[in-house]
Amino acid sequence: MHPNIQHLIDLQVVDLRLAEIRAQLSGFPKRLAELDARLAAARKLLETSKEALLTSLKDRKKYELDVESWKEKVRKYKDQTASVKTNEAYKALQHEVTYAEGEVAKAEDRLLDRMMAGEEFERQVKAAERSLKEIETASSAERQELVKEQAALQKELEVDEARRLEATAFIPEDLLDHYHRIAARHGGVGLAAVRDETCSMCRVRVRPHVFQKLRREGCEEVFHCETCTRILYYFEPVAQAAAAAESSAPTDES
Repeated sequence: MHPNIQHLIDLQVVDLRLAEIRAQLSGFPKRLAELDARLAAARKLLETSKEALLTSLKDRKKYELDVESWKEKVRKYKDQTASVKTNEAYKALQHEVTYAEGEVAKAEDRLLDRMMAGEEFERQVKAAERSLKEIETASSAERQELVKEQAALQKELEVDEARRLEATAFIPEDLLDHYHRIAARHGGVGLAAVRDETCSMCRVRVRPHVFQKLRREGCEEVFHCETCTRILYYFEPVAQAAAAAESSAPTDES
């Protein structure tokens, strides 16, 4: 295997972790915006509930005045009946009294409906106030956790960026550039292990002579998968390597 492959493997591990950290960091603005949106929605609900309650109270006052207005007309018509001189005038006033009393009943029904609606609006305001308080408490705690998580990831990012610089220091520039071009085409994965004589990424079989060269220590060639073009590497399985070492060890002479 090429002597710099191990450095590339180490680099790829760091690069994949860096990509994961950056992806997580890029999601924090959205997560914070979702917290703000949740708070804004709760505040809007409370505002809307209060406006509905205020409108209801204004309507209630209007209906109360309406009731009093018709009651005043009833009293006025009844007072007038005492001074009328003819039956026709008396009957006319009685008709007005009856009509006004009917309007009083209707106005009182409207007022009762508005009072019941006002009680419901009051319940909605109280519920919205409780909900807002709960959301504010939860959002504050969640925001603190997000800030801590973001700070920890940022620190981890800085550590891994330093590790990346160390890893690239051992890799020739042309090989490093070659790795970057391949990784850019494959989601950051520029290398592939060979397992069972097959590329572990695209599952295409490696040619036998290539596999034999990959197994050879001190090989200076860089090999690619013929299908996905990733740089190939191979490590002898532990059991197989141990058996090979045992078979090559000198035996005791009797």
